[in-house]
Parts: sequence; structure tokens; C-alpha cells
Amino acid sequence: MAHLVAAQNADSRLNPDVYKQLKFRYIGPVGNRIIAIVGVPASPYIYYAGAASGGIFKTTDNGAHWDAIFDDQDVSSIGSLAVAPSNPSIVWAGTGEPWIRSHISVGNGVYKSIDAGRT
Repeated sequence: MAHLVAAQNADSRLNPDVYKQLKFRYIGPVGNRIIAIVGVPASPYIYYAGAASGGIFKTTDNGAHWDAIFDDQDVSSIGSLAVAPSNPSIVWAGTGEPWIRSHISVGNGVYKSIDAGRT
């Protein structure tokens, strides 16, 4: 049995030259501290990210591009995010920064979108 495991491990190793082809890339929303992130279980490329003082961003391509979807609201600090398990179009956002720091970004309640963040 140990011989079989060793053979499987040897076959799964990549040539080190393959790693030289990899390039680092930035995959998050620009310019803020992300406080909360939530994905849509049935859609592995869709995520929402909430920032300490920068609103909510959404990606539909696994993080390659991010769209600001909360800019027209009266508050910009996001403390938590949730997608309803019963309906992935329902997204909840709790506002206000959750961690005490040298400065606090206050919230003004909980927001609900019923159209996957469009409104």
C-alpha cells in the first residue's frame, strides 16, 4: 500500500519549470480593507466583498473584475454580508465597522437587496 501512495505522489508532481510561467495578479477590490466576504454556493464565480469604509463590491468572474454596487447609499462602512440560502438573489449587508480601531466607521442599519445587488 505504501508503494502505491508513493507512486501516486510522484505522478502528481509538476515540473518546476511550470511554476516559472505563473504571474502574480491583484484579485481584490481596489483601495480598502475588506471586512466581509460571501460567495454564492451554487455559483462559484460570484462573490460580494464589503469594505471597512468603501462599500460593497461584486465579482461574477472569480475576482478578475470587481464592480462597486453600494456607492449610491448613505453609508459606506460594511461590517457583514450574507446571501440567503433560500434565494441567491437576496443579499444582506450589515453596515458599520465591527472592530474597534483608532477610528470607527459607523453604520446605519441593515440593507437588503432582492436582485443580487443591483438595487
